Amino acid sequence: MDFFQYFVNAGQQVSLPLVASLAFSFVVGLALLFYLGLFIVAPIPRAPLKSEKTFRTIESNGHASEQNQLPCWQDIYDAEKQAAQRKGDFSDKNPEVEEPELCMSLVVPAFNEEERLGIMLTEATEYLQREYGDLAPKLQANGNRARRKDAKHSAFNGHVSPGRGRLDGWEVLVVSDGSTDKTIDTALQFARNLGGQAASCIRVIELHENRGKGGAVTHGLRHVRGQYAIFADADGASEFQDLGRLVEAAKKIEDRQGRAMAVGSRAHLVGSEAVVKRSFLRNLLMHSFHLLLRLLTPPATAAIRDTQCGFKLLSRPSLPYIIPYMHSEGWIFDVEMLMLAESAGIPVAEVPIGWQEVKGSKLNVLWDSLGMAWGLAVLRAAWGLGVYRRS
Repeated sequence: MDFFQYFVNAGQQVSLPLVASLAFSFVVGLALLFYLGLFIVAPIPRAPLKSEKTFRTIESNGHASEQNQLPCWQDIYDAEKQAAQRKGDFSDKNPEVEEPELCMSLVVPAFNEEERLGIMLTEATEYLQREYGDLAPKLQANGNRARRKDAKHSAFNGHVSPGRGRLDGWEVLVVSDGSTDKTIDTALQFARNLGGQAASCIRVIELHENRGKGGAVTHGLRHVRGQYAIFADADGASEFQDLGRLVEAAKKIEDRQGRAMAVGSRAHLVGSEAVVKRSFLRNLLMHSFHLLLRLLTPPATAAIRDTQCGFKLLSRPSLPYIIPYMHSEGWIFDVEMLMLAESAGIPVAEVPIGWQEVKGSKLNVLWDSLGMAWGLAVLRAAWGLGVYRRS
């Protein structure tokens, strides 16, 4: 009791300004520790290796090519930005990107996808060739490989109809994200079976170490040549024929600079049999993550009902506002992309698409959900507190 009374008496002798000063110092110290900790845990992607900025394709003789240099609009953009900054006349408000060489670029991130990649590429290339191609070498693009059961059989028209006001041509960038199976061989064999000039539209890129889906997508988007760029999952869960709906939605909302982003959405399927049959844990984690998104993301991003659908389209003028500033390389990268679009004032449309559950997912429902929640918190804090900057 005497010991307690001693501290009470000592506390009464301490002046109020001293107490306030100690409290302020404590709060400032905690803030500095938090900021330092954020610097430590906030992911900073490594620069791509020289060999990762090359691609292989199938030549006219049917043989796989040697490594060829990938064109990179971001390298050109960064060089011009640095030169302009030295002169003091660069404006982040109106960055320019080199002109497109073709209409549509498809980026496919693939990690150990030898089993599922062929079916997805069949559906994708048939659509791309029908809508944007100038040749139709084979309807059955990959020979005798199995097709999706509900895929529609329709002949290619061999060209783009005149008067659409767009470029012809398409490309597919398969980004093997440190795969240890035959993903690369599968992609090259697909291109070989595709044949004709269309075979050279398939470009296979190898990342030597697994970076995560976000890292693979971002890497691919740095090297697209299209007026529009779409990325799609290698499992083929999204109906690729819905690409047309995303393009039309993007055209309707494009601003004066031609910037627009259209995101595929499965929100309309929440009450469907495929979702209802999921486990209680998976549905609980899904709703919890959506609640966290609404709490931690800015208004326009929070309004997107399905941020994680792997089917998103960007117009080319949008790319320099988003891709150079990406940090997230895991599952949460979609949210950062949407946040960057919102920050830059890029119009975003959410478009319902067809989708089906595909076996073989590499997502660990519990641990990856926890990882996404952690990644979202770090991402929001890093952008909000200036750890990540547009510079």
